[in-house]
Amino acid sequence: MDAPLYLRPRVEPPLAALLTDGPFLHSLVDALGSPLNVLLPEAVAANAARFLAVYHRHRLTGRVYFAHKANRSSALLRRLAAEDPATVGVDVASTEELRHALGCGFTGDRIMATGPKDAAFLWLAARVGATVSLDSPGELERLSAVVRAHGLGRVAVLVRLSGFESAAGHGGTGTRLLSRRSRFGTPVRDTEELLSALGRNADSLELAGAAYHLDTTGVEEKARALEQCVLFMDECRARGLAPRALDIGGGFGVGYVAEAEEWERWTTALTEAVLGVRPPLTWRGHGYGLRNEGGTVRGAAALYPAYRPTAGPGYLDELLSLPAPVLGRPPATLLLEHLHDLYIEPGRALVDQCGLSLARVLDVRPAGTDSGEYLVHLAMNAGDMSLEEHGVLVDPVLLPRGEAAAGEGEPAGVYLTGNLCLEGDLITRRLVFLPRLPRAGDLLAFANTAGYAMDFHAHHAQRQPVARTVAVDRRGDSWHWCPDENYWPITPMGGAVG
Repeated sequence: MDAPLYLRPRVEPPLAALLTDGPFLHSLVDALGSPLNVLLPEAVAANAARFLAVYHRHRLTGRVYFAHKANRSSALLRRLAAEDPATVGVDVASTEELRHALGCGFTGDRIMATGPKDAAFLWLAARVGATVSLDSPGELERLSAVVRAHGLGRVAVLVRLSGFESAAGHGGTGTRLLSRRSRFGTPVRDTEELLSALGRNADSLELAGAAYHLDTTGVEEKARALEQCVLFMDECRARGLAPRALDIGGGFGVGYVAEAEEWERWTTALTEAVLGVRPPLTWRGHGYGLRNEGGTVRGAAALYPAYRPTAGPGYLDELLSLPAPVLGRPPATLLLEHLHDLYIEPGRALVDQCGLSLARVLDVRPAGTDSGEYLVHLAMNAGDMSLEEHGVLVDPVLLPRGEAAAGEGEPAGVYLTGNLCLEGDLITRRLVFLPRLPRAGDLLAFANTAGYAMDFHAHHAQRQPVARTVAVDRRGDSWHWCPDENYWPITPMGGAVG
């Protein structure tokens, strides 16, 4: 076998300390079953503080809204609800998420309602005083009708924009570039109808500001969008409206892989494998979007950039510092000059390093080839731990059953398979390298799964159990835990082990 192609995870305290306590994690799985999700509520509060530190560095005011869709946990939401109401809120995208946020301690004035909205969602958001982010003039009219029909007070709204244009070339001349197409928001070229609707419905809706969310990692594109939103808000003020906040959405990213060299080695090897100049790296030659056409690699790799030197709060800092393309001032300066609050909606980035998913090894057997590869069958399925579903490639951490086995054996290449009776139930399509071949009873810990990978695709297919979730905290030399639904930030956890 060639040299192992590791993609070892980036882990930081306190998650790093949790991963070193194999006996504690084994005891949790022994008691609660596999798969099992483990969360660190204090880590999400620390992440919120890091984002707010970027605000302070740029002398900005505003609020960090947690994108609830990233994780269903009550513990994470309750811990954030205990933070300063002026600076931390929650972004909900369904009626049930809104109900959950209210039940976890958020008041309506700390809630942002986004996404597709039916009448019930609009009514409850308006009834509790949430801010509603509107994607179209039609949605604006529907919300206004709900407010009037039920005698509700004026609702604060943001209007979400899309379809931002910019000029490529010197002096604003040259080719017109359009931002990546989105199904959310009103194109900036069509805002006249939006402005007219705001004027007609001023008795029921109050314009609080503008918003955008771009599905891209490019800071330049996001800076262009921010600048055009500021210009749109200037137009709103010229028409007698008083917007005060700009919501730039999420997409700040997470670095999953610890070493740039390992990511570069693996992605290079994938290209070579697709070309056939090295053995396959994946189950049945899966190319992650790449294909070989006559000796040339075609397509685009459908992979998340798992090694990211700048992500999360660092990415926000970079965006706010970037010179704006037309007005010539950094985004932070534009916001300060216009006295605008900054809203952000991080999901993945706010729960970075906040949890892991555990799976027990059920069976290990040869993969049926002469390459020395193995199939490792886990008490988990692809819906329980969906990093790959989101294009994230990162190695799990092997937690042997019993310390004597920890250092034995040679590196092994394995495919991780799930517990469903389906050929396609693969936890990883790629060959994963572990420091030794696992044994039945060992655990694999998938680090940093709290953002979209822990429960986003969980289901009861074939009546397999969905992972339970626990919250943990370290006090002194002991880890304490409780079921996710029993966690409250005002009471200490029970269940000390350590």
